[in-house]
Amino acid sequence: MSHGGKAFICMTSTFRDKTGKLHSRVVPYFKGDIITVPRSQSYYVVTEYGCVNLTGMSTWERAELLISIAHPDFREGLIKAAEKQKIWRRGHKIRP
Repeated sequence: MSHGGKAFICMTSTFRDKTGKLHSRVVPYFKGDIITVPRSQSYYVVTEYGCVNLTGMSTWERAELLISIAHPDFREGLIKAAEKQKIWRRGHKIRP
């Protein structure tokens, strides 16, 4: 709410469930979860793999940027999900 302020979502890229299984926090879709930050207000998203600015990006650009800050073990699965949703083209490159 400050003049010139920016909105940040800071999170780890993964979490472990009660059984110890590793899961990605960057997901291709939500399964009935409550979303508290609308797309129009999510500017920066930060994980231990980087920070991306989503302001003014198209759907495929947002997917590419979010995948780039996901844990490397989950990126290929996220790309396949984005391809299935027709918001990804195989020519896109994710930064290592």
